Amino acid sequence: MFLSVFDLYKIGIGPSSSHTMGPMTAAARFLAEIAGDDWPRPAGAAVERISVSLHGSLAFTGIGHGTDRAVILGLTGQTPTTVDPDETDAILAGVASEKRVRPKGHPAYRFDPDADLVMDRKTPLPGHANGMAFSAHDAGERLLLRRIYYSIGGGFVVSEEELQRMQTRSEPERGPDVPYPFRSAAEMLDMAAASGLSIAEMKRANEETRISRGDLDDGLDAVWGAMKGCIERGLSKDGVMPGGLKVKRRARALHERLENDWRQNRPNPLLANDWLAVYAMAVNEENAAGGRVVTAPTNGAAGVVPAVLRYWQHFHVDAEQRGIHDFLLTSAAIGGIIKHRASISGAEVGCQGEVGSASAMAAAGLAAVMGGTPEQIENAAEIALEHHLGMTCDPVGGLVQVPCIERNALGAVKAVTAASLALKGDGKHFVPLDAAIETMRQTGIDMSEKYKETSQGGLAVNVVEC
Repeated sequence: MFLSVFDLYKIGIGPSSSHTMGPMTAAARFLAEIAGDDWPRPAGAAVERISVSLHGSLAFTGIGHGTDRAVILGLTGQTPTTVDPDETDAILAGVASEKRVRPKGHPAYRFDPDADLVMDRKTPLPGHANGMAFSAHDAGERLLLRRIYYSIGGGFVVSEEELQRMQTRSEPERGPDVPYPFRSAAEMLDMAAASGLSIAEMKRANEETRISRGDLDDGLDAVWGAMKGCIERGLSKDGVMPGGLKVKRRARALHERLENDWRQNRPNPLLANDWLAVYAMAVNEENAAGGRVVTAPTNGAAGVVPAVLRYWQHFHVDAEQRGIHDFLLTSAAIGGIIKHRASISGAEVGCQGEVGSASAMAAAGLAAVMGGTPEQIENAAEIALEHHLGMTCDPVGGLVQVPCIERNALGAVKAVTAASLALKGDGKHFVPLDAAIETMRQTGIDMSEKYKETSQGGLAVNVVEC
């Protein structure tokens, strides 16, 4: 099993990997299909109008997560990686005024956001909670092409046919040949013992079957640069976040207070927790505002890994650039196992799959750069994940603000605690990481849909929106 570090750490925009980045990517895929010849296009037919319907969690919380905006941006040719967050309002205003989209390399298509983008809360699509249907019509309103896509978490998008193949496959999909194809934590530990390599070294060897060492290191630097830039932007801004809840940004004021205490050498027994929290909140406030962010492994959980990595870099005297690479590679190895064996989608398994997975990844990365053995690293990931099991996804108002921003801060604190506990042991522990992952998968199956990013339960219905 191989999932690249750059599949888990994607540079994109907020506020949601599954509800923003995924739908934008799906729109791009549909445009590519329209332009191609792999569909039964009637003779002489030309696409004149596009319509889209959003289903399941995308319909219930799409407005709060910016799904409608993402679809429109995608239909204009924008992608999560290249779109400029500062230009999105102007692009959307142009589409609303002209009622057309003009993607590069295509003719203009009629698209009225008020009529052609439907939030269908009554008709869930069978494959996944995050379903969307794109349709192309000719000038006479004849349906020429209809495609269903599912946003399955972390910005990953699959077509209806691809999802069916994934669900009916009798054996796990064989990925590209790599030297260390571990599909579970147990296999990962066995391969580490047999090879004498660290988890980061095995992950690096797998990655270098696809790209050069230089390109891998450059890519890891770009990921960390985007994460660090997101922290810095979040620490520099204040005001009210968009969406209507009138939630104020807090990271800048908290950071200024911490900096002042630092300069005056005031004792603070909560220092570690405070710095972790302010870094994580800075990222997730920026994400909530639709800024540039890195999925880690999702946007809703994007603050945990950067907060722990920035904390280590800030306070550990031996922190250096190679350590950043090892942190990201190790954490991606753990994230890949979780995605392969369970899910990283809040709409599929609740927030245990988002912040829980992120905390496990961050704990593993920190244990690695602190000199942990593969067994201690696996133990750190297990501790962090175990203590997020059962966590629901219940965003108030469908916005990635309450409880998501503070939840990332607590996920970062748990990650550091988990790594510290694991490093004080010898790697032997009672609950294997694979058992915790399987428990998360089973818990997600049993969890009521109203606790899976639909804003129909939990805090979303027990907190009065102001």
